[in-house]
Amino acid sequence: MKKFVLTPLLFVTCTLITILAGSINTTGQTLNKVKIDSLLQAVAGDNQAMGSLAIAHNGSLVYQKAIGYSAIAGANHTAANIKTHYRIGSISKMFTAVMVFQLIEERKITLDTKLSFFYPQIPNADTITISQMLSHRSGLYNFVLDTAYQTYMVSPRTQAEMLATFAAQPSVFAPDSKAEYSNTNFVLLGYIVENLTKKTYAEALKQQITRKLGLTDTYYGDKINAVKNEAYSYQPRNGWQQMPETDMSIPGGAGAVVSTPSDLVKFIGALFSGKLISAEHVTLMKTLNDSYGMGMFQIPFGPKKALGHNGDIDGFSSVVGYFPEEKMAYAYCANGIDYRVKDLINGVLRIYFNMSYTIPTFKTPVLTSTDLDKYLGNYSSLRIPIKIKVTKDGNTLIAQATGQAAFALKPLDKDKFGYALAGIVMEFRPMFGEFTLKQGGGVFPFIKDEQ
Repeated sequence: MKKFVLTPLLFVTCTLITILAGSINTTGQTLNKVKIDSLLQAVAGDNQAMGSLAIAHNGSLVYQKAIGYSAIAGANHTAANIKTHYRIGSISKMFTAVMVFQLIEERKITLDTKLSFFYPQIPNADTITISQMLSHRSGLYNFVLDTAYQTYMVSPRTQAEMLATFAAQPSVFAPDSKAEYSNTNFVLLGYIVENLTKKTYAEALKQQITRKLGLTDTYYGDKINAVKNEAYSYQPRNGWQQMPETDMSIPGGAGAVVSTPSDLVKFIGALFSGKLISAEHVTLMKTLNDSYGMGMFQIPFGPKKALGHNGDIDGFSSVVGYFPEEKMAYAYCANGIDYRVKDLINGVLRIYFNMSYTIPTFKTPVLTSTDLDKYLGNYSSLRIPIKIKVTKDGNTLIAQATGQAAFALKPLDKDKFGYALAGIVMEFRPMFGEFTLKQGGGVFPFIKDEQ
């Protein structure tokens, strides 16, 4: 049975830092920097988001801005800046894929090499190939979906312990029969990089990518250190509440890289210009099979299509994309989300491409603790095999799905609440004791359990 996941892999006045001013000519048109400034000011001013944005055109950085704080400790707030480092989650997979293709070009491995050559104890290892792992066609169970993951995610784990976990989890489909996203693929690919280079992932990343490109702010993460200008992550809950930290020994090549937006646009621009791997292998990375390329996927924007990846971990949410025809790259790294990254980036891109766009205004309904009482209870659905418990913390509504972490719901409208980080909207009908959950295009009715 496939586990339904609501949460991703998993207030103060924001300070806004503007790096460039005025307008810049990019693709034969004028970049309306003032309007992008206004958009970010709007989300920052209403505590909708904290993070950093960078845009590059033809290899040159044309825009940078940081909003909000990298650290909040009581009355002490550290303003984010363009050099603040963020955990980028699954964007790490792009770096891992590049290093795998570099090993292929060094003839140390092929796309047809079997997983059993390295880790025969993994289910179906004798038929799973490197190619299938890169394109999420291996059938390996996505280990972060297991309920046990929440019990060990903040503690260090050895490679042997992780391999034992993977070996104990049965495959979810026959290799190459379809595609389904699994972090397990890229943790294992990270181990293979270490095995073949005889270096740690951190050392291989530095030698094979970051040193070559001068990415001085990109590296394998460790425990967050504010002294190194590393951001903590926060969720909106009676202000910004700090999130737990996944120990970086766990996500490895699937999600342990730390970076900045300016480094990310430089990385993806270098990748597409052939500075890291051959054009043939770049083509393989971006060729889609059941919606997945090898370490990247397509990010639609109207008639235009960017290529890149997003990443979510511990409340951090990031995205990097590249439009090959326009030679335009963008990256956004957030450590606080109360306004969907997708919506923010959609606004940025519409402004960049001189399309009509209205800066959003935010009018969050103000509810008392008593107002929330009519929503409280345990709810079940006939459509998906989970229960959702709805409680409150002061004047904040809280939801928690079976076996998952609790998350705060933000009032959006009458009887309507949302959780931006996971793209969740819950529309209640308290008179009937029910709500409709909307996420990822799905619509799921829930009914309150009888007491």
